[in-house]
Amino acid sequence: MFGPMNERATRIPVAEPALTDRELELVSECVRTGWISSGGKYHDEFEARWAAYCGRKYGVAMSSGTAALEAAVQALGLGPGDEVVMPTFTIISCASAVAAVGARPVLVDADPETWTMSPELVAEKVSPGTRAIMPVHIYGHPVDMDPVLAIAKHHGLFVIEDAAEAHGAEYKSRRCGSFGELSCFSFYANKIVTTGEGGMVVTDDERLAARLRGVRNLFFKVPRFHHDELGHNFRMTNPQAALGVAQLERIDAIVEKKRAIGAHYLARLADQPKLELPVERAWAKNVYWMFGVVLRDEARIDAAELATRLARSGVETRPFFLGMHAQPALQSRGWFAGESYPVADRLARLGLYLPSGIGLSSAEIDRVCDALDEALA
Repeated sequence: MFGPMNERATRIPVAEPALTDRELELVSECVRTGWISSGGKYHDEFEARWAAYCGRKYGVAMSSGTAALEAAVQALGLGPGDEVVMPTFTIISCASAVAAVGARPVLVDADPETWTMSPELVAEKVSPGTRAIMPVHIYGHPVDMDPVLAIAKHHGLFVIEDAAEAHGAEYKSRRCGSFGELSCFSFYANKIVTTGEGGMVVTDDERLAARLRGVRNLFFKVPRFHHDELGHNFRMTNPQAALGVAQLERIDAIVEKKRAIGAHYLARLADQPKLELPVERAWAKNVYWMFGVVLRDEARIDAAELATRLARSGVETRPFFLGMHAQPALQSRGWFAGESYPVADRLARLGLYLPSGIGLSSAEIDRVCDALDEALA
């Protein structure tokens, strides 16, 4: 294995990519052959193999997970006056992708145990302006998809699945990334499969795949500099794709390691009375992309204070998402005034995630847990 392992003797990072000689081999080939832009064999191979892994027909690689969401929304033709129902407890990329086309996000609160969007609240938010639902699998646990899909079918809505944090996760033995019209992934450096930066949209619809390729590449056509629509430069490079191909070759082992890390944390922290731990529903396969914890009221501190205490012990953490309803950039548009999302607010105030990279050793997990017990004593 190669890559940065700085300060591991004194600091446990929240996540680091685990790269091997195989990644170096494939990226080096790109450099040797000169295929360093968005063309090349690894680009096409990664699209095809990732789509197949997700049980999809087509994959369209993008420059980031955010670009994947933006391309998906544009490819579906959403625009001003349209609404997209989504969780408030998610990354702002979901809302910004909708806002970018002039549409509006409509929010639902989170399930207090899975932290994903609460399906029973989705139907309440569907209106005549609703065009799509965007379920987001949070921190590796799937959304309860059957009721979401049933609502979408009943109302004739698109489903844009955000599986950025759920590589290899499953819902009722079906892989995340296989639901709805379009499914979006991120391959950022901390993701289960990484290309450094990068993303992908997968679909079974040939027409939508063609639309996505147009959005990705400025809607170039013949003649080349004639454009009927405005697109973006959302292209993934061949060296990035080469990283993805190498990672995909061992994805089963990576997912197994992530689940082992989750199991170790769950066993060690099971008797910690001041923490709520991640769940795994009977219908789910949680890949524990990040192992999150939520402070109980009896802890008498918030997540920011816990993070400070853990940092003193050399344990790096990250806060949970701040809900979309609490984002100044969205509130300034006049959105979400007077709306209340108590579960998301509680998660934002009391939740953080612990070191979760696949290079994490058992001894490091034990050290994190010891630091947690000390911080909460």
